[in-house]
Amino acid sequence: MSKIILIDDEPIFHKIVQMTLKNTELSNHATYSFDGEVVLDYLEEKKSESKSLPDYIFIDLYMPLFNGWDFLNGFQSIYKSLKKNIKIYVVTSSVDPRDIKRSKLYPFVTTFISKPVMKDIFDNINYAN
Repeated sequence: MSKIILIDDEPIFHKIVQMTLKNTELSNHATYSFDGEVVLDYLEEKKSESKSLPDYIFIDLYMPLFNGWDFLNGFQSIYKSLKKNIKIYVVTSSVDPRDIKRSKLYPFVTTFISKPVMKDIFDNINYAN
């Protein structure tokens, strides 16, 4: 069963994802956070415990204080030490081509998704497991 972490500063987006996942197996394995720094700390702490690590992280780029770029930069310094290959999805309301191009510079970023399109992504995760 896949584990998901969603990092976004918008409570309504958390609710939308919860409703999207409501009738899927993923619903019981999703964690929601408003703070990417807390998630990075958790990943660093659990880096040797593959069962504790998520399979997927969905991260918004533009958040106050610790934004998605901060998370990606921090993840870049630890991802090779993690005992699991975590797929990172950038999920944002930005449609700026520079953001898309910049996100592709990170080798661990799976894809760039413009909000609110999510259901097909979750469906693909469900079918893959």
